[in-house]
Amino acid sequence: MQWFQALLPRETSFFDQFEAHARLLVKGAEALRDLLNGGAAVAAACDAIVRHEEAADEVTRAVFLAVRRTFITPFDRGDIRELTASLDDAIDQMQKTAKSISLFEVSEFTPEMRELGDLAIQASYLTMEATELLRDMRRNATRLNAIAEAVTRIENRSDEVYDAGMKTLYRQSQASPMAFIVGSDLYGHLEQVIDRFEDVANGISGILLEHL
Repeated sequence: MQWFQALLPRETSFFDQFEAHARLLVKGAEALRDLLNGGAAVAAACDAIVRHEEAADEVTRAVFLAVRRTFITPFDRGDIRELTASLDDAIDQMQKTAKSISLFEVSEFTPEMRELGDLAIQASYLTMEATELLRDMRRNATRLNAIAEAVTRIENRSDEVYDAGMKTLYRQSQASPMAFIVGSDLYGHLEQVIDRFEDVANGISGILLEHL
């Protein structure tokens, strides 16, 4: 049966959807970084993140529908769903960050918060490259593994930045418990954005291992 399935044409539009999803992650990360510059641009950047998140939801729905309707998928249906969900989780977390910023009406951000935004952009571009390489994952295995390692390094750096930012926040806001609560909430959201990118990288690594 396996040799018979190998001869059948596979639906390749999933790769288009992965790439479309990843491009939205890049746009979301760039809007998040613009947001972290603070000032008058915050509201517009929050709105942009929401729009990108809504567009990503449309991609997710399209992929899940295609999984149910497609006879032969390029790889395991469960892996397709999990990869799509992890891509969606990344931009969902950006939207949660923007929502928290809007809720608390924050317009000024620390250097550590901005660095976390820079790391999110780096991770988003690596994620986009990885989705583009999935069409021929065996040929691109070396680069895909290198991307996963690079995203892990970014996540490790985000942990360091988070710790440094929290330490500074604690020292500067001892007289204002509310400032600490708000600041720690934002740090938590931003750090989780990077975590979600690592989830995507780990998912791609798992798919790669199954097909080598």
